[in-house]
Amino acid sequence: MSTETNLWSNSPSQFINFHKFLMGVAVSTAVITAACYTSYYVLYALILPVGWTLWQYLVVRCLRYELTSERISLRTGVFNQQVNEVELYRIKDTTIQLPFLLRILKLGTLVLVTSDRTLPELELKAIRRPREVRDILRTNVERLRDLKRVREVDFEGGDDDFENIAPL
Repeated sequence: MSTETNLWSNSPSQFINFHKFLMGVAVSTAVITAACYTSYYVLYALILPVGWTLWQYLVVRCLRYELTSERISLRTGVFNQQVNEVELYRIKDTTIQLPFLLRILKLGTLVLVTSDRTLPELELKAIRRPREVRDILRTNVERLRDLKRVREVDFEGGDDDFENIAPL
């Protein structure tokens, strides 16, 4: 029996928060400008945009992806953490998304379509070297399927297709 080994782990880039950081700076600038023309008490309003921006940073900072030889896990949460795991043999399809701005920064999003009921689609957002991660994932998915003798079978249509089948 093989032991589970860690193949890759990473967090998304903070670049996915760029528009949120930009909004936080814009609102903070507006509050500071308002304080210059009115009272310095208006500066207390900075708590909201600065706090919100800090929270957005922490949400992404605490997001962690881990790929082992048997499963992929997604750990989320700042105060209360939640860990979702998908067995590798349940992964049906992968897609790499390379939007222009992420591609400039050598980042991409790896989308996994799975047969897992709790996590049918898993996005690994703004990760470095998404093609390499997909290749590692694909190799281990096939290895595990062969090892466990598991095959993915898709059925087209609804439940009505099975109602007209005569029992054996």
